[in-house]
Amino acid sequence: MQDKKIIGNPLALIPFGIFILLFIGSGVVTGDFYKMPVLVAIFVAILTALFMNRKESFQTKVMQLAEGGGHPNIILMVIIFLLAGAFASVAEGMGAVESTVNLGLTFLPQSLLVVGLFVIGCFISISMGTSVGTIVALAPIALGVAEQTGIPVALVMGAVISGAIFGDNLSIISDTTIAAVRTQGTKMKDKFKANLFIVLPAAVLTAVVFGVLSSGIGGSLDESHPFNLIKVLPYLAVLGFAIAGINVIFVLIGGIIFAGIVGLAFGDFALMEFVTLISEGFTGMQELTMLVILLGGLVELIRRNGGIEYLLESITKRINSNKGGESGIAGLVTAVNLATANNTISIITAGPLAKQISERFAIDNRRSASLLDIFSSAVQGLIPYGAQILAAAGVAKISPVEIVPYSFYPMLLAVSGILAIIFRFPKFTRTPVEKRKKADVTSS
Repeated sequence: MQDKKIIGNPLALIPFGIFILLFIGSGVVTGDFYKMPVLVAIFVAILTALFMNRKESFQTKVMQLAEGGGHPNIILMVIIFLLAGAFASVAEGMGAVESTVNLGLTFLPQSLLVVGLFVIGCFISISMGTSVGTIVALAPIALGVAEQTGIPVALVMGAVISGAIFGDNLSIISDTTIAAVRTQGTKMKDKFKANLFIVLPAAVLTAVVFGVLSSGIGGSLDESHPFNLIKVLPYLAVLGFAIAGINVIFVLIGGIIFAGIVGLAFGDFALMEFVTLISEGFTGMQELTMLVILLGGLVELIRRNGGIEYLLESITKRINSNKGGESGIAGLVTAVNLATANNTISIITAGPLAKQISERFAIDNRRSASLLDIFSSAVQGLIPYGAQILAAAGVAKISPVEIVPYSFYPMLLAVSGILAIIFRFPKFTRTPVEKRKKADVTSS
């Protein structure tokens, strides 16, 4: 059964405004961002959305809420959260985190530790295709580095977020890349090449910024840092599986089993303690998984009430040129991502309209796919209510807002995207069909 024609309605965005006001506004006023529990804030917003749109019955709206929360992308994210939490818990229980941190402290100059976390995050995320899985696996290591060196926790978490967003935007197995490519009708390798030219300068500059900020920070590393290389192997195995292109779920399951075997062999825990660690990992992710599900339901209610459609109409009505079309695609996916807090869903939502814009104004489909992915990823790495920063903040036990100023790669990614639009870089050779479309736009 297809949805009825949805009419744009700015009032439909009120519940999301209430969520932001409660979650972030209360923290700004009180100075304590944990004063208002995030699940309470999202639930108040959901109740507001349920009592809007009198044309639908309450039961119908409840079913819409359930459909949004049960979207395949949402459920897949929940599974990844749980498995990543279990892997992190088991790996920490058998000493993998401590050994990995000490290994880094032993061989890396202190001034390069934060840069190293960023590069490792880039490597993991582009291999695994998931920013959330990267963050949950790498954040405990970053926390250990911060605790042992005195480097600010928010800074190392910013490096982890930055590395995770780099790979999420570029990886050929990332759901955002797949969504961008499919909605724009281009090839994966072509989108990758076009995307890489735009984002590489941002990545290099990010490494330089982290290097400058972390130089001279931290305590002495003269003391010895013993490590067991075998206990580092679970992390290396996860990297190896990811590079081989194995599904992220299999990667995390394999990591849990491998870490469990190592822990049992070294006597770090017994069999039932291993099971308990898995359970504790699941439990540690419960609030995050509930938030993702409820946020998915809220977004669906807002969409059904016309909020997303209003955003689409508002952004596209003033477009009248090729460069304006590219700016419109960027603004469109940015606005939707701010409203949905999910870059995959925002690409899926904005993609069809972005495709229409690209056809109307002769924008190369490789470029439109890149713009969708770049700006949605940039926003996702900067919003404190997004899954990525929430996951990092949960591990670090700090406010999500504290991490945002150090998420340098998402900031520079957005800047690179804007410059690419202004200076039309990289340039593509248009096909005869595209040239005719451009001529039509010019003459109209």
